[in-house]
Amino acid sequence: MMRVLRLDTPLDAHTFDSRVGAAAGVALQVHPVHGDEARTWAAFHEAHVYHIASARDDLPAHWLAGQALLERSPQLLAVSAYGAGYDTVDVAACTAAGVCVMNQAGSNAAAVAEHTIGLLLGLSKRIAESDRRLRRGERFTRQQAMGSDLQGAVLGLVGIGHAGTRVAALGRALGMRVLATDPYLSPEEITHRGAQSVTLQQLLQDANVISLHCPLTPETEGLLGRSAFAAMKPGALFITTARGGIHDEVALYDALVSGHLAGAGLDVWAVEPPPADHPLLRLDQVLATTHTAGVSAGARRQMAAMSADQILAFARGERPARLVNPQVWPAFIARYERVMGQPFAGAGALHGN
Repeated sequence: MMRVLRLDTPLDAHTFDSRVGAAAGVALQVHPVHGDEARTWAAFHEAHVYHIASARDDLPAHWLAGQALLERSPQLLAVSAYGAGYDTVDVAACTAAGVCVMNQAGSNAAAVAEHTIGLLLGLSKRIAESDRRLRRGERFTRQQAMGSDLQGAVLGLVGIGHAGTRVAALGRALGMRVLATDPYLSPEEITHRGAQSVTLQQLLQDANVISLHCPLTPETEGLLGRSAFAAMKPGALFITTARGGIHDEVALYDALVSGHLAGAGLDVWAVEPPPADHPLLRLDQVLATTHTAGVSAGARRQMAAMSADQILAFARGERPARLVNPQVWPAFIARYERVMGQPFAGAGALHGN
């Protein structure tokens, strides 16, 4: 019996629970985020799979999949992140312990891409700015609210995975030239995904719009700071639907207030939701949402279905299709055999991710 545990964080519970709960050989437990912690810790002690929220601010720190939780979960075999992001998971600690980490990459890519283009159009046409000024009773000329055209502009993507590839296609449909930088992809693959491969420095210098689509990792944390914003074109737009912490919010504020950057579309924040008195929220040239790009109704159903199906495949002895830490495989096989007392059916699947 494969024991799956999740906390009652926001997700499409009906889709996930109906699929996992009805499967033979799988037992699903749902525990409250805030409730009888002793009972929940007892369930972690027996759990084989932990299905975890992808947004850190959905969970108290002690429910994050890190070293402390792993030490109290001796039978844990896999951590399943609800979405494409997995910054609620200490991947290095899981790998060292022999625990698989799987995500749902691509499940909400269409929703994220559409949201990104919504922010892009809102900024370039100054829609939200005009709306705010009108509601405040300001009187201004059309010239003073004039936006910019996207036709012929350069769109720079930092990361061109599932969502970034879709943004590239939508950008080209708007007549934009698309550049991308992604250290995990060859220049040929970036070209195949619809963008010209460039270095990060070239992208900063050449793009009229820069949009982030990379995960938050030790390598990307603080990637765009004061020097990066200074290297961007005067009047450029900055958009992120990735993760808070990849860009420096103070440096971005200074770049906007100085007039060096014309606007920013922000869906992710260092603290979510951002406090009402956050300096960036005072600026009319900032279009703000609160980590909603990937949580449309359709995307939530897709994420729930994909994660349920991947967990059930894992329970049947299949290697996860979206394994974040493929290097864990030998250690995972040893852990599985110790915990379950039998060989893992997919033990020979050493390649692919």
